[in-house]
This record gives sequence, structure tokens and C-alpha cells, in this order.
Amino acid sequence: MRTTAVDAHGGGVTDAPVPARAPAFRRHLRAEVREGKGAYLFSEQGVIAMRGAKIESLAALLDGTHDLDRLLRGRPGGMAPEEVAALLAQLVDAGLVTLRSPGTGERAGDERALAYWDACGVDADVVAAHRGTVRLTAVGDSADGLDPGAVERALADAGLEVVGTDTGAADLSVVLCADYLDPRLAVIDAEHRRAGRPWLLARPSGAQVWIGPVLQPDGACWHCLTHRLWGHRHAEACVQEELGHAGPARRPMPALPPLTSAAAHLVALEAAKWVAGYRHDGQQCVWTLDTLDLQGRLHELRRRPQCPRCGDPWLVTWRSFRPVELRPARKATTGGGGHRTATPAQMLERHRHLISPVTGIVKEIRRDPAAPPFANAYRSGPNVARGITGMAALRAGLRCENGGKGVSPLDAEVSALCEAAERFSGNFQGDELRIRAAMAELGDEAVHPNECMLFADRQYAGRAAWNAEHAAFQNVPEPFDPAAVVDWTPVWTPAGRRRLLPTSYLYYGVPRESAARGVRADSNGTAAGSSLEDAILQGALELVERDAVAMWWYNRTPVPGVDLASFADPWLDEMVAGYAGIGREMWVLDVTSDLGIPVTVALSRRIGSPREDVMMGFGAHLDPRIAVRRAVTELNQMLPVVQDGGADVDDPDARRWLAYATVANQPYLRPVAGERMRAAADFRFVNRADVRDDVEALTRVFDRAGLELLVLDQTRPDVGIPVVKVLAPGLRPFWARFAPGRLFDVPVRLGRLDVPTPYERLNPFPMFL
Repeated sequence: MRTTAVDAHGGGVTDAPVPARAPAFRRHLRAEVREGKGAYLFSEQGVIAMRGAKIESLAALLDGTHDLDRLLRGRPGGMAPEEVAALLAQLVDAGLVTLRSPGTGERAGDERALAYWDACGVDADVVAAHRGTVRLTAVGDSADGLDPGAVERALADAGLEVVGTDTGAADLSVVLCADYLDPRLAVIDAEHRRAGRPWLLARPSGAQVWIGPVLQPDGACWHCLTHRLWGHRHAEACVQEELGHAGPARRPMPALPPLTSAAAHLVALEAAKWVAGYRHDGQQCVWTLDTLDLQGRLHELRRRPQCPRCGDPWLVTWRSFRPVELRPARKATTGGGGHRTATPAQMLERHRHLISPVTGIVKEIRRDPAAPPFANAYRSGPNVARGITGMAALRAGLRCENGGKGVSPLDAEVSALCEAAERFSGNFQGDELRIRAAMAELGDEAVHPNECMLFADRQYAGRAAWNAEHAAFQNVPEPFDPAAVVDWTPVWTPAGRRRLLPTSYLYYGVPRESAARGVRADSNGTAAGSSLEDAILQGALELVERDAVAMWWYNRTPVPGVDLASFADPWLDEMVAGYAGIGREMWVLDVTSDLGIPVTVALSRRIGSPREDVMMGFGAHLDPRIAVRRAVTELNQMLPVVQDGGADVDDPDARRWLAYATVANQPYLRPVAGERMRAAADFRFVNRADVRDDVEALTRVFDRAGLELLVLDQTRPDVGIPVVKVLAPGLRPFWARFAPGRLFDVPVRLGRLDVPTPYERLNPFPMFL
């Protein structure tokens, strides 16, 4: 047989005889055929049984000595050539059969290597015939724990030729470093992207070995990776700044000869697989091996669409130029803790890659070990404001953790992930749309930030004394100066009207030179969801919830209780029993305001003890059942705080409350006496099929109350979980904010009070949750 061949080494086209390749079982499979009993393939993965006279006859010939023409003409098992071809095609598609060059079976020394490539699914004959080339670079030296010589020897053992920089392009570059954050890697990344060449990054030193990813010109770049890594090393960044250092801190790299050798060969193995043409999802990951316990894990790296080096850095900026658009968002679930456009299982499946101590936005999600078994409370690591640095920021960042709660463990896990996404997305990153101006220059579009913060003039006047006695997040700032030139960011009404608020009220960690003095961001109205519409609904409901809670709390007005039995919810019955089992009583109040959206407060106290450790949780939803469930799940999340008597509480307001408050000295905590309990049927509820319809209905409620709903889309393209900041100037946060308005007026309109509560008689305990 003659054919036209191309010399793989550049020798041009030749007219030479090329031996026909023969179908054969892949070398990592051992075939055994027994007439009448079948053909069997044995491998590391187990055994494959193939039954029938036809497959028996064909399998006996798949040893690499019968070319395709011979097989077809031989009619094994009496099959027609078309049947033989079809059966061979099935075996090839199943990854069991390949084409083998004659004579390769005679190279006994190569047989195990050829079997490995067969197991990978690449053409072993092609791999054996071509020696791949690798360029090896070390960023660092022996002082950094690097031994490039060990890796070079391992690459040679893998059949790869290590070439110098003066030669042509290699099949792959292998770059060794002591720290993936080494700024010298930026140059290497830029060079490879310009040249269109892939490179494998590795840290083959230290007790934890890192290998990968293979960075490619059309994929995530090194800067995408460092953005995530610095997020997990925020404490180090703060200390480095404090010490006057730039970049990552140097650290010892422990090693043993077997560790160095093993890591070098693992790097060589990954390089050999890439050069051989083997592709798998793990090559887009950082693989970490803890050599202390031999636990390995893949950390998926995805491209950041807004990356300044490999993406479009204007994505977030341009989005803020456009109004927020509500689209149809059909509900996928109405159970658990809300009406959502995706189930918790779907959310976790879509966004699981965000949970990683290397490439994620959060290191891990774990059950809170201090929570009782019936309380589904989860933690998802520190809440860090990226734009804040220095030791003060370090202390602030480490005292806060993201949390999640839910009716089921899955609900709570997804809730913890979504809260992490909220905080991550709400951090200032520098690509936000900002308009620099004084308030007077912006006209009617500008919203005075105190219309949302709602501090009273008396609070500003007495801020020094107040701040000395209360927790930092209760601090009263200095008044906002409308004449100051600061950065403003657009927010939008659902109808498409643009308003402007100081950027430092909308994002955490805005740099001092851009921030408005006396204006800082908070979590009020920030929400993540399974869709943008879902997130807007949750954020708006939180505003309704906190406004209603503030009116109840600071006016200390007794309100009706909620008849939990009327909901016929077995989960609520389980919660009541769970609290009783740990020596606590649990009940729920209805604090629904003039807006008519169900808002409930779940409370619990220790029984049989002078110290009651009263704790509470809040919930709001259009569906009253969900409002109650949310209040109870939030209460569950608070249980770890009081399980040990609040010993670890560092908030002075919370400490005072837990030590002093009882239902006897705080009677508004109990249902109002002489009034019927609220039943499920007492709440108005329209069950709509689309979340957009719920948002539009809630917007109409706000309009009737003279409130303007404003939305900032904070979704980060690299995260993908929709996050919004929802605002409604005039609605009250539940922290101590005592400006005139709804806090004083609505309780009178509802008939809870005859006259507004005097400023001096407001609840002396600021809401501390």
C-alpha cells in the first residue's frame, strides 16, 4: 500500500510506503475470549463483559496484527463487511479500540508508556513517534525552595526535550515559582499571550504543592488568578502595607528529597500530558496536594470577563449607564425560604466553583458547629472590604463572617454562598461608574445620603459621646457636606429614572479620595438572588422588614402574636420542639407596617434561669408562610451567640441586652394582651407565577406610600450570582437612626400610639443584629 505522507519534522511531502494501521484493543485493556462465554476486557477500572458470537469472533482478531481490509474480508462470525465496520465503530466510540501501527508491540520497553497514552485516549503511536519540547523557567532560586534541576530531569524522564530560549517556540512552557503572586509572573504571562503560547504554572515546593493551571491565550490569565488569590490573602496584604512592603511576603518553603522528587515528576507528568494532546477540565484548574495528608483538590479558574488584561474592563461601568431592566422570571420553587427562579440545588451546581481557598470568592462553607442540630446555620468565611487596607481594616475584616440559614441544610449552604456573593460584589473594585461633583452640581438627580441613613440632627450633635459607648457599626458619622466634591454613582427606578448617590454609600471600601465624609456603605437592602428580579425582590423585602422592625423596636409598642399552628407547617412544629429541647421558648410576633407586606419577628428566651438571653430573628415576604419561616431561620442563625451565654460577644450593645433584657422588663417582646393571635388566613397574599410580577406589585405598594424604589445592579461578571443594592429613601434601617419620619409617624397612623414617641423615650437599646 502506498500513500502520500507529510514529514512531521518539516522534511516536506514524500511519496513513501506507509504501513496500514490495524484496529486493536487499547493497551491498557487485556482481552480474554472464551468461545460461548464472551469476550472480557480487564483494566484498572474493572472488567467489561461483551457477549455474543459476533463480538467473540471479532475480539479474538483485535490484537493489532489484522489490518482493517483483512478484518472486513475475513467476515468474522459470518458478518458482512458492513456489520464488521459498524461493530468496530461502536468499539472505537466506546474508547475500547484504536488503530495501532505494526511493530509497536515489539517495543516491550515502551509497552507500559504506550498503555498509559491509550488510557488517556490519545494516539499512543503518535506520542511515541514525536518527542515534545518544553521551555523551563524558574522565577526564584534555591532560597525560595526551588530546584529546577529536579524538574528538568523529570521532564527528560518523561520523554520531553527541554529547550533554551534561543531556540524556536516550544510545545509548552513550564514556569516554576515559590509564590503564584510573584509580580515577575506578569511579564511571563504577557509574553505568552502576545506569542499565543500556553504555559504551565507550578509551585513544586513547600508542604502544599501547587500545579496548574495551563494558561492559554484565549482563557483566563495570570491576573484573573491573582485577583482571587489576593482576596484570600487580605490579611497578608494589610500587614505588608503596614510594614512598607509590596507584593507577597516571603516565607520558608519546607521540603524533603522525596517531596521534591515527587513534585518534579508530577509537574513533568502534567507537561507530558499536555504535549501529548491530552485535554481535561483539570488543566484549567490549580491542583493542590497537601503532602502532609496526601489530600488533593482541584480549584477551577475561570476567566474574569472584566479583567483589565484579558477581558473588557468597562463591563461594570457601562452597565451602570443603562436602566435596570425587569424581565420575565418564572418561579422554579416556592418552598424553603422564598419564591425563587432556580432551586437551591441548581444554584449550588452553577456556582460551586466559587467555593475554594484558591480560586473562589470564599474559602469554604461549613455548618456552624455551635448551632444545635435542628438549626441549619452555616458559615462561609470572613467578610472583607477589599478597598480598605492597613491594620485597622485587618481587625475589622476578621471579626465579621458571612452566614447562611435555611429550612434545610442545602438552603442554608446556598444562603451562605449568596451572602458571600453579596459582600464580595458590594466591595469597591475600581471599575464602578463614578461621577465626580458636588451635590449642587447634580440637580434633582442627586439624593442626599441622609434621606437613606436617617440620622437626626441631635445624633450628629451628640456623636462623640454616643460613639464612645456603642459598637463601631452603630457609630454616628460627621454630617455629609453637600458642597464637597465627591464621587457619585447612578441608581435606577424600575421605570427607568436615574438618581445619584455617593459611591461610598453604595460600595464598601471606597478609597478616601473618592469617598464622601460621613457616608459609609451598609448591608441594608443588599441581596443576591437566582435572577436579577429575584435579587431585587429580596432587597426590597429587606427594606420593608427593617423599617417595620425599627418602628416596633424603638417605639416599644406591643403587637399581636402569630398563631404558628394555623400555618399547618410541620417544620415550624419541629422548630418549637427543638427550642423546647434546649431549654428555650420560641414565639413569633406580627410587626407588619402600613405597607401591608407581612413582617414577622421570631423570639426566643431561656427558661428556668434569671438570665433569659433573649434573641430574635426577622422575616418579610409577600407570602406570610415564608415571612414566618425566614424569621425563624434567622433566629436559628443567632442561637450560637447565646448557646454559651454570649461569652464571645464583643458588641457592647449586645452584651448589655443579653445580660439585662427579660420579657418582664421588656414587655413589648410578648404578644399584646387581649388581642387575637394573627392566623395565616389574616394575611393578604396573591400567589403569582413570575417574580417580575411580584417586584412590580411591590413597586406599586411603594408608590402608594410615596416611596421611590431605587436599584443598583452590583452583579460582578466573574461571579455570576445576581446582586443588587436596593434603596428607598425614607424607609428606616433598624439601627439607631432617629431622624423625623416614618419611625415616629406610622405607629400613630396604625393606632399603636396616640402620639409620637418623644426622642428621649425611644428604646435605649440600639438594634444590634
